Amino acid sequence: MAYDGPASEAPARLRTVVGASAAGNAFEWYDFFIFGALTTIIARHFYSEVGEATSYILALLTFGVGFVVRPLGALVFGWFGDRTGRKRTFLVTITLMGVATVAIGLLPDYSQAGIIAPVLLITMRILQGFALGGEYGGAAIYVAEHAPDERRGYLTGWIQTTAALGLIGALGVIIITRLIVGAEAFGEWGWRIPFLLSAFLLVISLWIRLKLNESPAFRRMEAESSEKRAPYREAFGTWRNGRFVLIALFGIMIAQGAVWYAGYFYSRFFMERVLKVDAALVDQVILIVTVISAFLYVFFGWLSDKVGRKPVMLFGMILALVTFFPGFRMLTEAANPALARAQIESPVSVIADPATCSVQFDPVGKARFTSSCDLAKRALTDAGISYTNVEAVPGSVASVRVGAVSVASIEGSSLSAADLAVATAEVRQRVLTALATAGYPERADPDRINLPLVIAILLVFIVAATALYGPQAAALVELFPTRVRYTAMSLPYHVGTGWVGGMLPAASFALVAASGDIYFGLWYAIGFTAVAVVVALLFLPETRGRNLDAIGQDEPERART
Repeated sequence: MAYDGPASEAPARLRTVVGASAAGNAFEWYDFFIFGALTTIIARHFYSEVGEATSYILALLTFGVGFVVRPLGALVFGWFGDRTGRKRTFLVTITLMGVATVAIGLLPDYSQAGIIAPVLLITMRILQGFALGGEYGGAAIYVAEHAPDERRGYLTGWIQTTAALGLIGALGVIIITRLIVGAEAFGEWGWRIPFLLSAFLLVISLWIRLKLNESPAFRRMEAESSEKRAPYREAFGTWRNGRFVLIALFGIMIAQGAVWYAGYFYSRFFMERVLKVDAALVDQVILIVTVISAFLYVFFGWLSDKVGRKPVMLFGMILALVTFFPGFRMLTEAANPALARAQIESPVSVIADPATCSVQFDPVGKARFTSSCDLAKRALTDAGISYTNVEAVPGSVASVRVGAVSVASIEGSSLSAADLAVATAEVRQRVLTALATAGYPERADPDRINLPLVIAILLVFIVAATALYGPQAAALVELFPTRVRYTAMSLPYHVGTGWVGGMLPAASFALVAASGDIYFGLWYAIGFTAVAVVVALLFLPETRGRNLDAIGQDEPERART
């Protein structure tokens, strides 16, 4: 029997399609975000042999590895999705993601297996990223190809909100587990429980998705065309589709990676690592913000059905550009007012010969920081303190000035490894003592945190992220014909979110460590977003209401240009 198209879908059937696709997608995001929420604990268990700052960077890079391989997953699963169907492909991706996540909960840590432990951890992150590379495109396309043209933004908005639902699930499980087993036990072994719970969620997600049929657009294409499809050549080897891959990447996705991950993940890192807010409280705040934001994806998807995809997404990008720097400065004052006051009243500077100073970034844990400048800056970097650089006479021993107090560093270039460790600890203690005397708090005082203001600031960032992300699935689907849709939209999506977004925490932290300015890392997100605004304004077409079956034919193709 011929299929009459998505407009003939019964409402109950359409709800099943959206619900099943969203549930499976939320499960995959849950798996992916557990790691990001537990970065500090994972750093202690798998990278315990390096310094505090370096172990944290290595954990962030391990988190980023999962994002780096996502474009490869997009290419592989996109090809299968365009050749064999949407349903079969995302059954494979969800299974692979679930197995890899459960395996992380079973891995030995560094104290038990040595270097094998981080190697196995990185391997599991690669499998997670590879699977997620095929999941999002399949779920978004599956819903879009069932949806009526005039409601596509609204219905695919439910797929977009699964990122928030996955993060809510991950944070909720972590908070509940920590409360049940206690903070100390959670740090030792309880962190494994959220990973192991994925086995149960995997079974439920597979059961739901097995009940679905293939998408109507794919079935129509299969019935009407016997021509052999070549997704790679058609998507990337022809200018007709290839230019829209580039526009999708540079006009939408690099901003998506920057804005979304800055709002959800860099803000979390900033509060915990820089502002010294208790990790449990940070989790609770992010959870509150994420719950509030969940409906915004659907709202902005719905709004894009009314006013267009392009203006809604541009609003999100521009809002991020104008609020990130003032917003993060306000966040410092709201979350740790004692730190904000100390930065004003007793600014910190490192006075050193620039020739002796190394960049305080060690992504592989092998760099040796031995000069007096290195020891001084490492103490400040580990403490998360912002500082400026003052040039000293060549050959002089570096010092740290905290307000009016000067603290001498120690030259360690000629010391043995054991003596260097002692000197490093001595410099750190001197610096921490001077900071404490000047009023720099060791931790943020919970009683002085302005929680309503913290939540309000974060919500501004999240509005920017959801305005950009809510209409995005519909916009991407509407750029490409059915024959290559899975492949063509998945690659720019995962390059943007995988490479730009996934590396944002580590790259931003590296910028902070290299510059000494706790706000300098924001330039990473600002730079990518600014480029996307220009490209979107000049080249991104409006796609609202397009007939998906007509995209790629001669007349619609002229309209696309």
